[in-house]
Order: sequence, then structure tokens, then C-alpha cells
Amino acid sequence: MLYLFDGTENGFLTAFIHAYRDENAVVSARELQIPIGETPVYVQTDERLAQKARARLCELDKKCLKELALLLRSGENDCQQTAFAYLRSIARAGRATRRNLANLDVFKAVQTLRRIGLEIHRFHGFIRFMQTASGALYAPFMPDHDICDLLVPHFKARFPEYPFVLHDVKRKKAAVYDGKNVFVAPLADASVVVDGDERAWQALFKRYYQAVNIPSRERIKQMRGYLPKRYEFFMPEKR
Repeated sequence: MLYLFDGTENGFLTAFIHAYRDENAVVSARELQIPIGETPVYVQTDERLAQKARARLCELDKKCLKELALLLRSGENDCQQTAFAYLRSIARAGRATRRNLANLDVFKAVQTLRRIGLEIHRFHGFIRFMQTASGALYAPFMPDHDICDLLVPHFKARFPEYPFVLHDVKRKKAAVYDGKNVFVAPLADASVVVDGDERAWQALFKRYYQAVNIPSRERIKQMRGYLPKRYEFFMPEKR
């Protein structure tokens, strides 16, 4: 049976309660192709049921709710089902299961969490800010996972005196730090007026990148291991 919810964490936990005993349950926030004659169940978010599920899961494994929040941020199509199967393994075992990698449901969830963590780590170095005419910093990027607000603490610590915008172009949203507060807002397009020196700094950075490059000693395969091609689009030194 397909259980559809509204995409929120409380909606997911409500669906989890409804689908828990269904051995063939598929939990999703979007319509999926289902067998002819089968009708999906549209789960209405119930705050009380969600809190009940949250309290019980926290008793069994205090870390699993943080893992759930990350799993639901995954850009993989079946991330909700991955989270459902993982939490059900915890509920059935009555304890934390993240070390039981022989369980395929656990293994898949752990691998997804690792990919999200790796992307966060990569973007700490791959983000390229532009200085705007207002003095704020602006960085467009296209992550595989929904992580723009998770990057804010790192850059807030690095540039505490600068307001900045991390624009997830793929999801049309942005994490904004105004110098004091952090908030996330929809942002389909951004018209940015760069500072007068920004283009000069970009040109200088390109010259530096070219100067340290040794064409006769290129190791393309090794370089792709450190910098996958999909992350190059917004990097001035690669354009």
C-alpha cells in the first residue's frame, strides 16, 4: 500500500504510525506509480500521533530523530521510504540498529546519511561567494540534497561580520544570514549587482589557478575524485 503524506516531518511520523504494520508499505511525499486497482492512502498529519511516534523512537534511540531529519533532506527519490524502513528496523529491534549493516534497510539509510554528510563537507570548500554592491556575500549552488541552511553555521563562524546568502538554485530557496539572524526563504531567481572589484578578484583568482596548474602533470581522474564535475558550474576558476 502507498501512504502519501504532506512532506513535513510530522506528516512522515503520522504516516509511519499508519504504515508500520503493513509489510508492503511504501511511504512517500509524492505520487508514485502503483499497481492497477490499488488505491493510495492519503495520510492527514496528526500532531498527536506524530508526537507519540517521536517520543517512542527517542526512547529507543536518541540519535534517530536527528538522522530522520537528515534522511528527509535527501535528494534521492525514495528517501522517505529509506527513512521509514530504517525507523521501522529500530522500532522492531527495540534499540538502535545503525551498526547492524547486515540489515539492508539499515545499510541503505547509513549510506544515504554518509552521502549527505559528505556533500555538506564538500560545500564547505566548494562554495564560491561573490561580493555584492551592498557589501553582502552571495553564493549560488546546486546541491544534490536540501542542505543550504545546514551550511550556515560554518560560514557564519568564518564570516561573522558579513551578511550572506546561500542560494540553492535547484530548489529555488535560500538561507540568509543578515549579520544577526538566520532564516530560510523561497528564492526563485536573484538579480545580483556585484561590487566593482568583484570581477577583478575573480580574474585574479583565475590567473592564480592557471599559474599553479602544471599541464604536463595533470591527473584528471584523481582530480575528479576530489572535485566531481557537477560541483564546478558556479566556480569562477572553472568557467
